[in-house]
Amino acid sequence: MFRRKLPNRQDAELDITSFMSLMIVLVPVLLMMMVFSHITVMQLKLPPLLANQSAEQLKEKELQLEVTNDAITIYYPAGAPLKQFSKQDETYPFDQVQLALKDVKNLLLEKGVDKKDITLLIAEDVDYQTLITTMETVRSYQAVVVASVVDAELFPDIALGDALVEAL
Repeated sequence: MFRRKLPNRQDAELDITSFMSLMIVLVPVLLMMMVFSHITVMQLKLPPLLANQSAEQLKEKELQLEVTNDAITIYYPAGAPLKQFSKQDETYPFDQVQLALKDVKNLLLEKGVDKKDITLLIAEDVDYQTLITTMETVRSYQAVVVASVVDAELFPDIALGDALVEAL
């Protein structure tokens, strides 16, 4: 019996440098194109109830903003309409509302009152996006300080309520 001698086999060498080069380029490009979902949570901070003041004194100092399907109305003191902004082309004039709230804030600061709370009265037929945009509008505004844009505080403590339904 003859024994056959097998030739020496050498293991094949894996050359993955071209694959690694492709991955180095492809992974960052795919990550840059990826859309990340972003969820923002808006916290409501209810104003504290002051026990030593009567309900009438609290109502006199309360700032309210009523949002209906037709307009946005600012009440200060509560129950007394200060300004009303009608809906224009199916959108609310949030920039004008913000300017009016800045004026109210400046007037209160001139009197020495640092008011941070506001009550939003929302009608039932107002959609969710309008509610969120209103909350962002009354919370803060963009201001330029030392050549940089910052968020300046308006009324960050927001309370929510139902708008009164008028009888027909």
